[in-house]
Formats: sequence, C-alpha cells, structure tokens
Amino acid sequence: MARIDFQTEPSRWRHWRLELDGPVANLIMDVDANGSLFDGVELKLNSYDLGVDIELHDAIQRLRFEHPEVGAVVIRSGKENVFCAGANIRMLGKATHGHKVNFCKFTNETRCAIEDATHNSGQFYIAAVNGACAGGGYELAVAADYVMLIDDRRSSVALPETPLLAVLPGTGGLTRVTDKRKVRRDLADVFCSIEEGVRGKRAVDWRLVDEVVPPSAWAERVRQRAQEFAAKTDRPQDAKGVALTPLDRRFEGEQVIYSRVRVECDRAAGRATVTVMGPEAAPPAGLDAAKDAQFWPLRVARELDDAILHLRTNEPELGLITFRTEGDAALVLAHDAFLDAHAGDWFIREVRHYLKRVLKRVDMTSRSLVALVEPGSCFAGTLAELAFAADRAVMLSGKREGDNRPPAAITLSSMNFGAYPMSNDLTRLQARFWGEPASVDRAKEAIGEKLDAERAEELGLVTMTFDEIDWDDEVRIMLEERASFSPDALTGMEANLRFVGPETMETRIFGRLTAWQNWIFQRPNAVGAEGALKLYGSGVKPNYDKQRV
Repeated sequence: MARIDFQTEPSRWRHWRLELDGPVANLIMDVDANGSLFDGVELKLNSYDLGVDIELHDAIQRLRFEHPEVGAVVIRSGKENVFCAGANIRMLGKATHGHKVNFCKFTNETRCAIEDATHNSGQFYIAAVNGACAGGGYELAVAADYVMLIDDRRSSVALPETPLLAVLPGTGGLTRVTDKRKVRRDLADVFCSIEEGVRGKRAVDWRLVDEVVPPSAWAERVRQRAQEFAAKTDRPQDAKGVALTPLDRRFEGEQVIYSRVRVECDRAAGRATVTVMGPEAAPPAGLDAAKDAQFWPLRVARELDDAILHLRTNEPELGLITFRTEGDAALVLAHDAFLDAHAGDWFIREVRHYLKRVLKRVDMTSRSLVALVEPGSCFAGTLAELAFAADRAVMLSGKREGDNRPPAAITLSSMNFGAYPMSNDLTRLQARFWGEPASVDRAKEAIGEKLDAERAEELGLVTMTFDEIDWDDEVRIMLEERASFSPDALTGMEANLRFVGPETMETRIFGRLTAWQNWIFQRPNAVGAEGALKLYGSGVKPNYDKQRV
C-alpha cells in the first residue's frame, strides 16, 4: 500500500459533506464506494476504511476551529435505508494485522475527539440514525451523546461482530455500551450476540438509543433536538473562525520536515528521532493576533499530530521514537503564560484541548519513547510533557566541550499541572509520581525554576543523568538495547506501565483494544483460512477451533 496521508481538506473529501444551518452543522456520511484505500474493495452501504475516518477526523477539527458559531453537530447518513454498515469487511480481510489495529486505534481516537468536543468545547454531537446501523456504524453513533432512531420497522442498531465475524466490537463498542450507555450487562450480552439488532421501543428501554421517532415527525424532531442542544453552548455566535491551512511539510530522503517539527528515520537502527522546535518569537500582544493557524502552539500541535500518525501507520518497523527539542525555553514559557491567561477564550480553549489530544496520541503510540534532554533543548512547560510522556527521560549534566549553548535544563509551568490530562484523567506528573503526592507538590513549587540535571534528578523528573564523558556511550547502549527487545513484549509492557491509577472509559477502551482486539485479530477463528472474517459472504461456514484460551 502507498504511503497513507492524514492531511486532507473539504474540497478533497470523498465520503463526507458538511452542511451548515446557523448554530447547527449536519455532518453527512455518504461514502464513495469506489474510494477505498485498498484496490478491489468497494465501500458499500456506508461501510468505511481508514480513508473515511481520516476525513471524519478532519471534519471534527475544522468544526472546532473554523466554526465557533456551531453548537450542535448532527451525524447523518446520505444514503437511503442505511446509516452505516461499519468497518468494511473486505478491507479487514485484506489488511495486515498492524494496519487493522492502527485503524481501530485511530478510529477510537477520532470518536474520543467527538466526545471531547461535546464535553469540553460546547459542540454537542447527535446521531440521527435513519436505516440499518451495525457494528462500527453503531459505535460511531454512540460516540455522540444523544442517539435518535427512526421507528420505521426497518431501522435498527446492532453489534453483530461476534456472531458474524468471530471478532468483537473493538473500536469502543462494548465499553461505550456498558460504561457510557449503561446498558445492563445481560442485555448487552444478548445485544452483542444477535445479527438482526434491536429496534423501536426496545432500543430505548435497553438504553441503546435515547429516543425513537415516527417517520412522520422525524425531520422536525431532529431539527428541534439539534436546536435545543445548540442553545446550551457557550461558543460565541459572532466570532470569526480560524482556517486550518495546509501544513508546511515536505519529504526529503529519510526525513519528514515541517516548520517546527522534524522527523529523522534510521531504518537500520529501527528508530526515529522527532525534534520539536520552540517558537521563533514571543506570543502576540493580543488575542486577535493569535487567532491564526500559524500561532505556535496550534502549529506545533498540528505538525506533531501528523508526524506521530505518519510514524504509526507508514513506518511500522521503527519501534523506538526519540524526542528532542530545540529552542528558547523562555519563549515556550511565554506561550504557556499566554495560553493560561486567555484560557476562557474559545480559540485558546480549542488550542489547549488539541495539545491535550496530541499528547494523548503520543501516550497511546505503541512505540518505545525516549526523551533526550541536552544543551540547547527547550523541554519547558508544554514541551516538557514530551519528556514526562516518555518511557525514559535522560539528561546531560553540564556542557559539551566547545558547545556555547547553556547546559540542559527542564522548566515547569502551570500547564504541567492540569491542562493536559492523560486518558486516566491524571496529569503526567501525577502518573509519574503515583503514590507520591508530595513529589508532585515539590515539583509544583519549582514552577519557573531552570532545573539543571542534578536538580531535575533530585525532583524525579528524569530517569538518569550522564556527563559529557559518558553521554554518547550510555545513550547508544540504551537505545540499542531497547531496539533489541521483542516488539510485542515491549508493546504489552509499555501499555501496562504508562497508565497507572484510576481506570476511565477511555483507558478501558484502549486497554481492551491493545489486548483483546490485538489478540483476536491474530486468531485463526477470525483470520485463518477457515476463519469467519475470511469466509464472510462466501456462503461457507467458518470452522472454529473450539478450545477456549
């Protein structure tokens, strides 16, 4: 498969349409059957592949930044008698294991972004289900906080993966049914075991949907509900949106180069280095001047997001990502202060939430993460979160001979203490110091202080420090050792160690994806020559290995 590009814009969409009606946006799924990323795959019945979800992700981002006037988003189907048939089964049958799992992860992150918009940005999502809604289609619907179902005796909601495909509703379906919709678990068991799904009043009684509506009242009721939700928003109706202009990005040999992010691939060593560059100048004097796609925090969020998605999807054998930073820490801290001072503004709120989501994507990336804190780096405030997200952070003590740059330092800001929660609702410092709340307090007392290697190690902010004599050899040995381990063992180890403390719906979704979906997608009962996923639609019954594992 050719390199998958996560960058798009509305004029290039093939599968979605956006229709605006004042404070209400209608996001219409009308999948082009011939628009699959896979040759020979037809995306029938509004089924989807990664390309469809890339457009959905783009639409969600643009609604948040470009349309501050929108308070409610209605997800609809553009096809008769079908809402969405879920992930395309032919695509799943052709895809590599890694592509399937990455596809499910990106799909879930996109649905989490829908929930984030509803809960944190005042942009409420409604699913208007008119037609068959099965598998990933229902999983898309329940990402919305309000689900409406037309009561026409044909339309239904279903999670038929287990009886039909020998897999499970792994893009959050099972977890959202029980944890979000609070469906009783025995009823959820029935629901997930039948092909035909549930319709009408029973769907409401089981809490699978919020409302069923007769066909005669459908159009008016959907419009009415959307207006009611839009009226609850705190988004400014008269604000001007900020256009998400195309990224400045080019591919040169083994590098992907953006304006403030650089990715260098070392395929022989099995690793990539991601360098994030700090701002070139101080933040604007006022809010109006900041409202532009070139505003450094927004620009770096978009570029880092694209870089991580590129590495996940297109460079599966680069199992280790090394984070570096370059620039003036004082300018990073000045932008943090700007984000903090203007936190009540709709645009700054969106930038902060975008940075939060990008950092969560880093957390969820199944690669070993190492941060190297060196002279000239700017691991300060927001960028220090990359060091705290890493599995290990290593810092050079003192200076290198002949290097005029100041010694390496870490500087904390208020943004490290609540602005960017992880999926477990802890800050990265709270997760780092789980069981040591006094260590978080000590770190908080050091806000604004330039922490050299000795002080950073004393506060527990880095894993190890080395002087100039040992730095090159110690870092080389550490990276080579990490790259020599089993990637499967590392994925499991890192997923367990990164997310301490309380469980949330989000951590359960991704934990179950990492473990159960990953495992089931490799089992012969699903993907073997006689497995259900391979034989679906052939008329031949799958032959299951009946042993429980």
